[in-house]
Amino acid sequence: MTSSAGENLTQTTASIQLGDGLEVSSIGVGTMGLSPGVYGDATADDALRLIRSAIDRGATFIDTADAYGRGEGERLVGRAVAGQRERVTLATKFGYVAPQQGRPVDVGYRMKLFVDASPRHVAAAIDASLRRLAVDHVDLCYRHFPDPAVPVEETVGAMAQQVTAGKVRHLGLSNVTAEQLRRAHTVHPIAAVHCEYSLWNRSPERDLVQACRDTRTGTVAWGPLGSRFLTDTGFLDGQITVVPTTDFRSRNDRFNADNLGRNAQRFAALAELAQSVGCSSAQLALAWLIQRGWVPIPGTRNLDHLTENLVAARIAVPERITTIIDERFGPNSAVGAPFHEPSP
Repeated sequence: MTSSAGENLTQTTASIQLGDGLEVSSIGVGTMGLSPGVYGDATADDALRLIRSAIDRGATFIDTADAYGRGEGERLVGRAVAGQRERVTLATKFGYVAPQQGRPVDVGYRMKLFVDASPRHVAAAIDASLRRLAVDHVDLCYRHFPDPAVPVEETVGAMAQQVTAGKVRHLGLSNVTAEQLRRAHTVHPIAAVHCEYSLWNRSPERDLVQACRDTRTGTVAWGPLGSRFLTDTGFLDGQITVVPTTDFRSRNDRFNADNLGRNAQRFAALAELAQSVGCSSAQLALAWLIQRGWVPIPGTRNLDHLTENLVAARIAVPERITTIIDERFGPNSAVGAPFHEPSP
């Protein structure tokens, strides 16, 4: 059942229910890497072509944020969905601000960012996102990261006012703890939690997954391919042994020179399992997520890789393979700390 990256597809995805009645395509598109200044130069034409191609193939859940390219990411997405807004489930995030405007938080990557999730900032941030996206509402709005100075209840209360105003349809929380989710849910239903989750990082299974079940909150996985480690691009076979310092992954302990080879050895079996299913390693990793009820939002700048990712939504992973995956790639399989752990 190996699927060619050049396969001509008109519809690749089914739909899935998140929380609060929100229905999305079973695989989405993450756009951080399409934004200026994230992975180097990306042409707008190529980015527009990729997003529109995904929509045409049924991957209509498009994820962006006001932080991507300092707003340019939202403008790009707005151009991509112009004329077909009704076909798209549009998600964005708010909260990252300039250093002089917010509070510092450690987000991993050996760096700090500055956040503002105060009620006063919520309305202004959402209005700014709507202007950049050139839409009158977004379907899902996330608080991007916890603000150490603002209780989650206050932020969600202000976000709920935007639902009442018709500017936001559903609320979400990104990079959240289980306790914060439970507290937020007492104020307003949370449609989705957006966090890093994959075979590479299964830390949400400690307590966040149960909190999502208890609150009937949907789950959206960013980094579903382990920052590309779980793809057939040189990591799993050990060909890439050093990540250059110009690559943001070099900030992650799992990609340092000491751990990279050890992780390649630990995850090498994924390629063998994928071959037995008749797909690529990336497709198997994505299909595993989808069968667990998660909506992955892989990002790519390559149309062939987009096709490869979307085919994963049609792959049924045999129970025998799922059992082997869970045995071989448990929560502590990867060597080194993940990018970050949200703070209470």
